[in-house]
Amino acid sequence: MCLILVAHRAHPRWPLVIAANRDEFRDRPAAPAAWWREDARVLAGRDLAAGGTWLGVRRDGRWAAVTNVREGRRGRHPRSRGELVARYLLGDAPPRAFLAEALAGGAAYGGFNLLVATPDEVLYGSNRGHGIHALAPGVHGLSNGRLDAPWPKVRRGREGLRALLAGEGPRVEALMALLADRREAPPEALPDTGVGPERERRLSPLFIVGADYGTRCSTVLVVDREGRACLVERTWDGRGEAVGECRHEFEIPAFAAGEEVS
Repeated sequence: MCLILVAHRAHPRWPLVIAANRDEFRDRPAAPAAWWREDARVLAGRDLAAGGTWLGVRRDGRWAAVTNVREGRRGRHPRSRGELVARYLLGDAPPRAFLAEALAGGAAYGGFNLLVATPDEVLYGSNRGHGIHALAPGVHGLSNGRLDAPWPKVRRGREGLRALLAGEGPRVEALMALLADRREAPPEALPDTGVGPERERRLSPLFIVGADYGTRCSTVLVVDREGRACLVERTWDGRGEAVGECRHEFEIPAFAAGEEVS
């Protein structure tokens, strides 16, 4: 997952809105979002190479997502980052305790940014530093740098999500259109993560088109103040054409029980 936009208690009607793109190599097998057999509370896609996932939610409102940290050098690590999301969703450890444990064992993984949440709180941590942070109510963005880093795709995504929240609301198709933005950033706006200017340019859009690597799926999760949740996942081929979609509507009563956002 290379872009996660989160509106956490930023709107009186929608306490949670997530819009995310998963960027990955095309030859890495994956299954679309579905309720997991080993725990029917968990709704998530599945990385069929290592068994983990990039983003998922539970019927009680517990959710998590992960991105890799972009670094110029790529090393080999014994464990998959997606395992962290799966382990959080399949377990019941408090978010802060889980995140602290994940960071303590972070050397076993490549660089990661991890979000773990309940209906009441969203926490962020990375094994590349910055500590553990609770997200304040508002709109946040996470790509392959630190949380809310001023990367072009993060800035553009946050601005777009704020505009949707201020307008007619976070409709699924409007959120999908935001995630489908394929505009490249100008050279002067690109971050320097050690991969070279040409690769920085190709990775700069919210949506990446590529035959070998690119945006594989877009996921939208919207939860309203009555606890009604809708998750839509759209899959894409190497030409950037939609080739599949799944939709899940369910209830998360814990959000209905929460305080209304002012």
